[in-house]
Amino acid sequence: QVQLVESGGGLVQTGGSLRLACAASGRAFSTYTMGWFRQAPGKEREFVATLRWTGGSTYYAYYGDSVKGRFTISRDNAKNTVYLQMNTLKPEDTAVYYCAASTYYSGSYYADPLRYDYWGQGTQVTVSS
Repeated sequence: QVQLVESGGGLVQTGGSLRLACAASGRAFSTYTMGWFRQAPGKEREFVATLRWTGGSTYYAYYGDSVKGRFTISRDNAKNTVYLQMNTLKPEDTAVYYCAASTYYSGSYYADPLRYDYWGQGTQVTVSS
């Protein structure tokens, strides 16, 4: 069983920055593919970013098209934590942001939420115009 707890959401003005954190339980954290998704009211859950584990200490970062160049995903395995640094925020970034862990899948369908087996409760990010 893996528990995920997000933090760092809040209200920010357009152009501002926020850093989200997701603390995970589980002794095998370093082998998990860790991702971030978001969901705005009335919209489907959207892939934001992931750090795909490919073995050993190798991870590859992938980003959704709408956040490339503005968001950065990182992880600290010593702290069992994954981060999402969000810069140059826009009103369309407003959503509930969810952290997700995949304990079994590290393939190419990393943007598919069905590939993740554990989810956090979500943290609200609101960007005012």
